[in-house]
Amino acid sequence: MKKLTMKEICTAVQGLQIWGKEEHCIDKVSTDSRAVKNGELFFALIGENHDAHKFIPMAIESGCRAFIVSDVGEIEKHELKEELDVIQVADTTKALQDLAAYYLNTFELKKIGVTGSTGKTTTKDMLYHICNEKFKTARNVGNLNNHIGLPLTVLGFEEGTEVGILEMGMSEFGEIHTLADLVRPDIGIITNIGTSHIENLGSREGILKAKLEITDFFHGSNTLIINEINDLLTRENTKGAYKTVTIGNNGKSDYIISDILDFGEEGIEFTVEHQLKIQHFKLPVPGRHNAINATLAAAAGMQIGISLEEAARGLSKMELTDKRLNIKGKGGMKVIDDTYNASPDSMKAAIDVLMSTKGMRKVAILADMLEMGKDSPMYHAQVGEYAAQQKVDLLIAVGKEAKYIAQAAAEIQGNEKVCYYSSKEKLMSEIGTIVRPGDIILIKGSRGMAMDQVVKKIME
Repeated sequence: MKKLTMKEICTAVQGLQIWGKEEHCIDKVSTDSRAVKNGELFFALIGENHDAHKFIPMAIESGCRAFIVSDVGEIEKHELKEELDVIQVADTTKALQDLAAYYLNTFELKKIGVTGSTGKTTTKDMLYHICNEKFKTARNVGNLNNHIGLPLTVLGFEEGTEVGILEMGMSEFGEIHTLADLVRPDIGIITNIGTSHIENLGSREGILKAKLEITDFFHGSNTLIINEINDLLTRENTKGAYKTVTIGNNGKSDYIISDILDFGEEGIEFTVEHQLKIQHFKLPVPGRHNAINATLAAAAGMQIGISLEEAARGLSKMELTDKRLNIKGKGGMKVIDDTYNASPDSMKAAIDVLMSTKGMRKVAILADMLEMGKDSPMYHAQVGEYAAQQKVDLLIAVGKEAKYIAQAAAEIQGNEKVCYYSSKEKLMSEIGTIVRPGDIILIKGSRGMAMDQVVKKIME
């Protein structure tokens, strides 16, 4: 992070400096009282279940001397208060966002926002590897894509950054609007419209409306890039006072994907045609669906002057974020760790990866998909049907809603190829007797199901 003075910060967050000196500088921000250090600025955030103001004494003990607070109570009673730099604001979360917006405006850089029901983190990572071939590029790390994580990401951008790639997550209307207001992206990408968070947003059309908030601050010079293979992401549904670029698998799209070859864990190859130019891509990551994500990323790269050939070179070097189709080996088994999140579309894509990966027996351990709303039984049943149709050798369903996965699969394949566990703890107690050397094991479920614990158990 570039250094900022307390005076700059105070102006950016529309606060009042209660203690300290305006000329003092900070070069890092933190919301974690356990890790904050001297020279860093601690934001005392207030969440649904915690108020970080009570951790201010701990932060001072760790050496922190700069604070953004909405309540000065903990500061006032501390013996070191005269040595501190303290800015008071009405809302510390809003102040964090305001500071990030100010800091972003100190750069001259291209800003690319990425959202979608699934594939946004993978597309972001792909775009990072593309842009990094030519520009100094920064991106969200891990899952820092919400109203707190994204500002923290921005405030970590180093001096000289030329391209910022910012993933935008949401579960409610208005959340992407807030992030888009902060970032003001030059280019937006919508990877797809699925059913993630449909419980909160009512319908897929509602999800589309929420994702399109990424364009709320677009004008004529902005570009929206969409996956036209998705039934809701049409030019008509996404039109606005900005340029629209589409990727797809027929002649109507601006970028046309063809000839996808799936080599399982060894990756995929495919061809992209754009304006009569044809480029071959080879990705060292599994999943034929990643041809779509990669083409979205390549299309965004071309908007900032990166050729398809340069994009292909960058993508050939990429690695996926942990817990997303990460294949691990242990004791003669292979585990496909895709435990970060789950939706019907991503479940089916992961099953495709399982079936294309070399091994003696294909085992799918599938847990609940959360926030599916009133149609949750139907969505889970669809996954069970798909697994059975793809002829998974053993399907293990885990969780309350996953019983519908098991039921639907058993109707097609029979009970001998399907197991059901109401809890992952019960599964973990028996997993050693179920899996065996030679197995390829897919493990997937919503983040709230913590299926990474099952991965850890198998890998022990």
